[in-house]
Amino acid sequence: MKKLIVAESAGFCFGVRRSVDMAAKLLEEYGSCASLGELIHNEDVIDWLRAKGMRVAERPEELTAGERVLIRAHGAAPEVYEALTAAGAEIFDATCPKVRAIHKIVAKAKDEGRFTVVIGMRAHPEVTAICGWCGEHEVFENAEEIEKWLKNKPEPWEKPITVVVQTTQTHSNFTECCDFIKKRCTNAKISDTICLATSTRQEEAARIASECDAMVVIGGKHSANSVHLAQICAEHCPNVQFIERSEELEMDRLEAADTVGLTAGASTPAWIIKEVRNKMSDEIKVEETTAEKEMSFDEMLEDSLKTIYNGDKVTGLVVAITGTEISVDLGTKYSGFIPTSEFTDDGIKVEDVVKVGDTIEAVVVRVNDVEGTAMLSKKRLDAAKMWTDIEEAVESGAILEGVVTEENKGGVVVNVKGVRVFVPASQTDLPRDAELSQLLKKTVRLKITEVNKARKRVVGSIRRVAQAERRERIENIWNEIEVGKKYHGVVKSLTSYGAFVDIGGIDGMVHVSELSWGRIHQPSEVVSVGDEIDVYVISFDKEKRKISLGYKDPDGNPWTQFTSRYQVGDVANVKVVKLMPFGAFAEVLPGVDGLIHISQIANRRIGKPEDVLTVGDEVEAKITAIDEEKHKISLSIRALSEPAPVKAPEAEEEAEEEPAEAEEDALVYEVSADGVASGIAPETEE
Repeated sequence: MKKLIVAESAGFCFGVRRSVDMAAKLLEEYGSCASLGELIHNEDVIDWLRAKGMRVAERPEELTAGERVLIRAHGAAPEVYEALTAAGAEIFDATCPKVRAIHKIVAKAKDEGRFTVVIGMRAHPEVTAICGWCGEHEVFENAEEIEKWLKNKPEPWEKPITVVVQTTQTHSNFTECCDFIKKRCTNAKISDTICLATSTRQEEAARIASECDAMVVIGGKHSANSVHLAQICAEHCPNVQFIERSEELEMDRLEAADTVGLTAGASTPAWIIKEVRNKMSDEIKVEETTAEKEMSFDEMLEDSLKTIYNGDKVTGLVVAITGTEISVDLGTKYSGFIPTSEFTDDGIKVEDVVKVGDTIEAVVVRVNDVEGTAMLSKKRLDAAKMWTDIEEAVESGAILEGVVTEENKGGVVVNVKGVRVFVPASQTDLPRDAELSQLLKKTVRLKITEVNKARKRVVGSIRRVAQAERRERIENIWNEIEVGKKYHGVVKSLTSYGAFVDIGGIDGMVHVSELSWGRIHQPSEVVSVGDEIDVYVISFDKEKRKISLGYKDPDGNPWTQFTSRYQVGDVANVKVVKLMPFGAFAEVLPGVDGLIHISQIANRRIGKPEDVLTVGDEVEAKITAIDEEKHKISLSIRALSEPAPVKAPEAEEEAEEEPAEAEEDALVYEVSADGVASGIAPETEE
């Protein structure tokens, strides 16, 4: 099964449609008229117009006084207009707006005394007309001609230069010429005047040709854009046929091709494209609608020249995107455009929402018959559709989405796809004294509560949606909650005994003891209101709607870190954190304290721990005992001290008279699960 790919951009451009439409209207109204030169480069269209009463005049002198004459899309030089006026002809100007723009550029260059370089086919009527508007100028068809001319006549290159290009030239030729000019001239103003429709047509032809085994290009042999189209296709596909009509198509050259591409120049009418496609249908299966098969010659022409009016809904193909507008091919004599500002609200990039090749719907805002353009608006069409959706949303209770665009007296305004929706302050879901400005430029979800289309008044409520969503989140949490489950929450408030954390509509409490493994006095030492933190469920009571949360990481348990690092007999550098009558508590690791009993502080008898130690002292101590079950640690500084000096006999006798110090149990204290130690002095016998 063979495949046919037809270029979407094939056929009439808007400039050609416009000129043919003007001719058809003149013939319909007056029965006859003349064109100065062939209106377009297509014999079939010319024959059709000739049959309706149009004649072709090659020179102004051929016209009679009072005769109506049409200036074709290629334009004409100023002296031609003067000659036509002198001959008494009534002028109807169908010059393509793109060509007229070039006339303005070169005329300005002439006034400024600049030398003009025209890149294009010197014998082409468009180029001939452009030259008529120039001052000192030269026409070049390629970079090779520029280089050769420069060697023979270098003087003009020392002047300021303006560069324009024929609307139907290829970008590759234009770029090559400009690269050469830029190297030679530092004072050049270069205008890329290639028609965007031409660029799109050429790019699409190159892409299709690279994917196909054979290409068919339809167009007049003396049509510049058609000739360039055939050249481009030949660069990407070895089997290219350049034909003017279906009779010239060589079917035997398509027999071995599995995929065939079809494109056409800007002067090729739709019916010729259709005839060529139909001729292929025996070999290449092409789906056609009944409407297409039954359309007559005149009907197809009329369809391609259809007129549009303000307020019409139209569909077109995006053919180009610039910094200010999006060009849309409407398939009519008008070139449509949409300002890019319609797509760039709130910093959005236009290329993120629309691309070349996209099909787009819009409404006609303003038609300019003189320029052959139609200003379109997608926003207005979307807004019209949205009114229907909004009216239905009142009944259905549907949730809509929009962006808050302004704050006014008593509330905010939300833009919902082009429709202004007023939300009273009481329905914003903000606290009573909160600043409404904090909602600006934010995307919100709301329900429509009131619609008055006649007054264009719409009222909505963000609060209703927020309340419903909160209730749903709360129920989901209670249905799925379990001990150990983790949540990402926000600290809502602090008390002396802990922090309350919102975990998605429900507040849970993190007790101060669950905030840190270390010793803290206030929750504010660890968290602040507004902090986003990860918590886990320690316990919950569905009936009382209470949840106890943990914040400190179970894997960071300091006791586990201690036991993996130390054992009995090891020496640790410890910090004295608390003094008691029976000894001193010292921090071994953050969150892990050990007891240095008063008997283990020095190698002599002391009255109280503070005789030797001060809170904050850092000392070395030996680990003499570890109670894994009760998380108790006994430390000894004495064990690291030098033995006490030998006492004299008299001192020994005195010592014997003193009652012996009772042996102390070093593990007579408690350490809580979070590593905080406390204790009491052991009882001794009198």
